[in-house]
Amino acid sequence: MLAQNDKANTLSRAWKILALTNLAVFVASLDATVLFVAFPSIQSTFSGVSAAQLSWVLNAYTVLYAALLVPAGRLADRIGRRKVFLSGVATFTVASLLCGMASNPELLIAARAFQAVGGAMLTPASLALILSAFPKNKRATAVTLWGAVGGLAAAIGPSLGGVIVQTWGWRWAFFLNLPIGATAMILGNRLLFESHDPDTKDVPDIIGVLLSIAGVALAALGIVQSDEWGWDNSRTIITLVVGIILLILFLRRSAHVKSPALDLKLFNDSNYRFANLATLVFGMAFNAMFFGLVLFLTQVWGYSTFAAGLAITPGPLMVALVTPFAGRVADTRGHRILIVPGGIIFALGALLLYTQAQVTPSFLTIWLPSAILIGIGVGLLLSILSSAAVHSIPPNRFAVGSAINQAIRQIGSVLGIALVIALLGRPSSSELLDAFDRIFALLITGGLLTSLIGLKIKTR
Repeated sequence: MLAQNDKANTLSRAWKILALTNLAVFVASLDATVLFVAFPSIQSTFSGVSAAQLSWVLNAYTVLYAALLVPAGRLADRIGRRKVFLSGVATFTVASLLCGMASNPELLIAARAFQAVGGAMLTPASLALILSAFPKNKRATAVTLWGAVGGLAAAIGPSLGGVIVQTWGWRWAFFLNLPIGATAMILGNRLLFESHDPDTKDVPDIIGVLLSIAGVALAALGIVQSDEWGWDNSRTIITLVVGIILLILFLRRSAHVKSPALDLKLFNDSNYRFANLATLVFGMAFNAMFFGLVLFLTQVWGYSTFAAGLAITPGPLMVALVTPFAGRVADTRGHRILIVPGGIIFALGALLLYTQAQVTPSFLTIWLPSAILIGIGVGLLLSILSSAAVHSIPPNRFAVGSAINQAIRQIGSVLGIALVIALLGRPSSSELLDAFDRIFALLITGGLLTSLIGLKIKTR
């Protein structure tokens, strides 16, 4: 009887930890979808700055976030997951205040980079705290619910962002983080217990971290500026080539140094390898979808920021509805049975836009069914890919394993946003629909490739 009570108390505490850490992940995830909707308003505030330059309000966060996730996960394993999580929440909250107060694009981009440091600290530490708290037979459900918070934030983000931007301005997209961050800090100090990985002793390779930051940033810069510079321009070619070389050097260094920024040994497991490859591909498609669809609604259909936020909402709502169901299926039947159809359904939603969307708005007959299909696809993929990636890794590698997966998704995010900027270019009004068709084609390709890779994932 006592053993049963202890087990019940432990599980109850685990669910409370899940709720708390999800609160912090929620506010970090909310920023992404709110900023997609707020982007046209930010453009209006800084009207003399090009879309390519302003895209670094998004990309500065994702580049640094992706590069720091793995070392932050290692740091959490070494000095304590609770300590790193609470420090990350504090950093993210202060940086949000600085973002809201920024008076020029340079300060906004710098504050976003600082915000990325906090986000990178709290994300892997939060998942490690959850995985440490739950028994193995509950972890897929817990991880899926952790991922579902991103879906919930995505569901709320567009409509909430539209209301906030339309009523108070884009700066409040950052100020709304402050009360949530403060609440997470107060509750975290009371509830969380400390945990470490006793085998993690060395500091992650700093040179490797810098190589990864520079490599991803230069690759994204080359893609973003390709329209302005030209694909055959020497600046574009040199930027891309140097970025690729730095990433190759990063991988080579990770294979040989004692404490690499990226632990390549984890990729010896085929499920981890293919789940991360699918995560990279879908990360590109997912963020290209959000960013591209907001621009389509505002630039082609002429929607206001508020109307665009409302129009985006049905898709993320489907994510929030589908994800818990998907987690239960993954617990019992594995991940492939969800990933393969998820990519196909996502592609079908994009195909509807590619074949049917015209300059004249058609919400009920074209947009809504497309948004529902895309939302179902995302619900079957986004958190399920994260769950598949960590399914087979040992408990003492939870933080670093999940951090690598999240970092890969963020690299996909950077490349997806960069590709939208490059594919969209600066078309005339008569060419605008053709430009967005290229973006829809990118989404179709990303969904189908994710399904194809998903066939290799065997976690049942």
